[in-house]
Amino acid sequence: MPKLKTRKSAAKRFKVTGSGKFARRHAGRNHLLEHKSTARKSRLSKMAIVDDTDNDRVSAMMPYA
Repeated sequence: MPKLKTRKSAAKRFKVTGSGKFARRHAGRNHLLEHKSTARKSRLSKMAIVDDTDNDRVSAMMPYA
């Protein structure tokens, strides 16, 4: 059986937590930040957990995670 390849784009976007879940960044934190509130920008800067419906897709892209 050959080795499986990791999709490098997914490896850069997702990290595995200690419990085995996938963490991701929030969208909307790159530009047009002037009109967004400080609290909103602070919330967006934290990591989020990938939803259960997308979990299988992410783990297929990262077989050794």
